[in-house]
Amino acid sequence: MIRGIGVDMTEIKEVRRLAEVSGEAFIERTFTEREREASLKTADRWEYLAARFASKEAVFKALAHLTKERSFDFRKIETLNWDDGRPYVVFTPMLRALTEEAGVERIHISLTHEKEYACAFVIAESGE
Repeated sequence: MIRGIGVDMTEIKEVRRLAEVSGEAFIERTFTEREREASLKTADRWEYLAARFASKEAVFKALAHLTKERSFDFRKIETLNWDDGRPYVVFTPMLRALTEEAGVERIHISLTHEKEYACAFVIAESGE
């Protein structure tokens, strides 16, 4: 059963601007270590990070209404890629606590980028 959905679109140049203005503090406060490392291995770091930012927002929108916390550190949400390129949300211990509270067992995600924007769509699903 679908418990929540979330979608977000992020402007790629805004992620880059925030990183430049903060001297990378924005990147360190927002993305997990593995996301930061993976971004350095891609053809376009800013496109990669913008898609991960959109992912964090979309997961938040799909889960927050189901939890008491209603807001949380974006580093609780980590999105990586399988070897074939498909994105997936990592069920870290911090995220697992939120998904258990929300009654969510699976998170489906799709990411895309087009010109100046990155977009994420998320479906949070229970086992029912």
